[in-house]
Amino acid sequence: MNAPLPLHVFLPADMTTPTPSPDADPQETAEWREAFTALAASQGPARARYLLDELARLAREQRVGWKPELSTPYVNTVDVNEQPVFPGDLAMEERLASLMRWNALAMVVRANQAESGGSAELGGHIASYASAADLFETGFNHFFHAREGLGEGQHRGDLVFFQPHSAPGVYARAFLEGRLSEKDLSFYRQELTAGDAQGLCSYPHPYLMPDFWQFPTGSMGIGPISSIYHARFMHYLTHRRLLDCTGRKVWGVFGDGEMDEPESMSALTLAAREGLDNLVWVVNCNLQRLDGPVRGNGRIIDELEKLFAGAGWNVIKLVWGSDWDGLFARDLTGALTQAFAHTVDGQMQTFAAKDGRFNRDNFFGQNEELARLAQGMSDEQIDRLKRGGHDLVKIHAAYAAAANHTGQPTVILAHTKKGYGMGSAGQGKMTTHSQKKFDGEDLIEFRNRFNLPLSDEQAKNLSFYKPAADSAEMQYMHAKRAALGGYLPKRDTQAEVMPVPALAAYAGFALAADGKEMSTTMAFVRMLGGLLKDAALGPRIVPIVADEARTFGMANLFKQVGIYSSVGQKYAPEDIGSVLSYREALDGQILEEGISEAGALASWTAAATSYSVHGLAMLPFYIYYSMFGFQRVGDQIWAAADQRARGFLLGATSGRTTLGGEGLQHQDGSSHLVAATIPNCKAYDPAFAGELAVIIDRGIQEMMVEQQDVFYYVTLMNENYAQPDLRPGTEADIIRGCYQFNSYSRPMDKDQSPEMLKKVTLLGSGAILTEVIKAAQQLAEQGIAATVYSVTSWSELARDGAACQQRALNGESMPHEAFIAQQLRTSQGPIVAATDYVRAVPESIRAFLPEGRSYLTLGTDGFGRSDTRAALREFFGVNASNIVKAALHQLK
Repeated sequence: MNAPLPLHVFLPADMTTPTPSPDADPQETAEWREAFTALAASQGPARARYLLDELARLAREQRVGWKPELSTPYVNTVDVNEQPVFPGDLAMEERLASLMRWNALAMVVRANQAESGGSAELGGHIASYASAADLFETGFNHFFHAREGLGEGQHRGDLVFFQPHSAPGVYARAFLEGRLSEKDLSFYRQELTAGDAQGLCSYPHPYLMPDFWQFPTGSMGIGPISSIYHARFMHYLTHRRLLDCTGRKVWGVFGDGEMDEPESMSALTLAAREGLDNLVWVVNCNLQRLDGPVRGNGRIIDELEKLFAGAGWNVIKLVWGSDWDGLFARDLTGALTQAFAHTVDGQMQTFAAKDGRFNRDNFFGQNEELARLAQGMSDEQIDRLKRGGHDLVKIHAAYAAAANHTGQPTVILAHTKKGYGMGSAGQGKMTTHSQKKFDGEDLIEFRNRFNLPLSDEQAKNLSFYKPAADSAEMQYMHAKRAALGGYLPKRDTQAEVMPVPALAAYAGFALAADGKEMSTTMAFVRMLGGLLKDAALGPRIVPIVADEARTFGMANLFKQVGIYSSVGQKYAPEDIGSVLSYREALDGQILEEGISEAGALASWTAAATSYSVHGLAMLPFYIYYSMFGFQRVGDQIWAAADQRARGFLLGATSGRTTLGGEGLQHQDGSSHLVAATIPNCKAYDPAFAGELAVIIDRGIQEMMVEQQDVFYYVTLMNENYAQPDLRPGTEADIIRGCYQFNSYSRPMDKDQSPEMLKKVTLLGSGAILTEVIKAAQQLAEQGIAATVYSVTSWSELARDGAACQQRALNGESMPHEAFIAQQLRTSQGPIVAATDYVRAVPESIRAFLPEGRSYLTLGTDGFGRSDTRAALREFFGVNASNIVKAALHQLK
């Protein structure tokens, strides 16, 4: 028998509870306690809370130096006497959950058994779903609504963000539901070799399983912040009377280790400030990250309770299962609560990994009070004492309390065991996250633990199990989902096609600019204002800024469409008499997200996926400093791409020399390089307003009419220069990535023999195209004919070239010549390309240029500097004189 461990081993020196001050008047203290207890009993909790608030206010006035603790005892928030009656068949739901656990385990282990056709390199996770299975199943059986349809009065569905490492459990349920076959499960993490089966992706990926997963959560922290802004966007739609989202919830099941990601925590106050009572987070507190305890020397549930309560959330602690109710009822001295207050998570993990005998000796054996509580319990009963996150009755009570709460977002902190039920193979062990192999005895133990209807041979062979279609289990499961509108997760794409205005209606000034000076940023804002006035498309546009609307000249839109505020405007703005005064409104259209690119991008994603999430197509335009895009929130942009977002990202003040005085970290030289890596992102770097107009028009058509799952990244400049008219017939070439802008030569050279005349071809884009044009003019003055091409998209040219190359390798009969080669066929001489980005951007098309032509690229590699545009372009060698120098060098 193991000797009980002394209490001090549970606590490092800095975690001991401070000794309270001695009670100077115990009798008076007892009187206060009795009075308060009597008040609460006779007048109810509302009156009790009022008096506590009054006492707290009085303490502040008297400067007593006291404030209430943000953490509560380590017990359930929903008292046993407040639990609603469980509305289901408890035994049936436990059996179904056990089947899900088995099929999820079998799927992962089979995928990693090379001898059975799998591959030991595939990976996968068992322990996360083992801890979260009951949290998922309670939601599936009682709370997660699916979309019934898009008709009047039909529920449009809840939004559910699933913990990514638990994906095998979601697949296991879909298998029982008949949405996935046994063959599909056999190709878990084998998407390329599945043949006629559906290969199942590792984590929730809408791009890879577009009819199944709704939200990508595989990148830790992105799911939590996204869920907050999706919930806020639902309020936005309701307040703007575009779609009634009342009665719908956003549910997110996340890990306690995931809460360490800054994105997970970055918008908690926004959720509280906006009163997002349509948002419920379930944090699966299994106390363990990938490599070990989340807070081995502390208590993560206490820490998260303080964090969420301080941020203004409603906190529900789901700590202990029903078997503990009797123990707490018999504990008249508070010994259990006191013991838990002194037990850190590292020790709690040990208790999870050990058996009932160990827990009797080392937890209940700490003192006589605890030992008496455990008297009459067998070691097996102690071993089976459930944590709250594994008790369906307790989970339902917590979910019901969260669903009914109003005025605040709610977080449920659910205490679970990582690897629950995995026994000696993985429950609570440091290595459990990576556990994906079981021997025969472990499988038999798992079968016995959950009373699965499998023979020894079936268990050892990892046979999938599915009850007969007419079995009570299957009928129960289907009936529960039918009552909630259907099956989840499920991604729908049905949305009406939107009529869009003619290009000239909102961008005529750009198509016929007549040499007027303006920046492309100014041109964009003017186009946006025109689009917002369109009766059909205008209300569907969502302008988004991260506290930079005035910087980009968008202040005129404040009056036109207003800034969204869930409470309207409760103050008279300082500039109320101004034509461009600040205006917030309940039905405001602009989402002004403050200094938070992560928040603005999350809002953009919510709007950009509304066509799928809500069946209502919206068109977001998020404009921001380009260097604060891909290099700051690039992971979120990838997640938006995974979710098949449709919308515009506008990278303003783009390039390394446009934003002259700002310096190193404020100058973007690489966003187009990163944008090119995202397959469904179309990136453009237009130099002129006319080009920009064509690109925006094509994007609107592609996303709102053709309903293609693409999004556009368009860079804009804040430099004013003369804008030429758009030459008719160039529209298609602009979209494909390149068109011939002009040719330059001296009049006297026109009579020269073509063989005698020196010629050069110049490519440029964005901010540097004006320098390329100047260089062409200077070369012409020296007797060198120069043809200038405006490259509107280096990445689209490179993709086209790669596709042509692949067709040639495949022996296909389609044209093999890249578009850029076709465009340059009419030009002659060496080719020089200059951009405001690193050289790797123009280098991306080198392989697809006409044969026999030399190619030299100029760019802004290195760190930025603070200076004027002229000085910066001279420094990086991308001004007109350096372009001329490069061309002359190539002509030698």
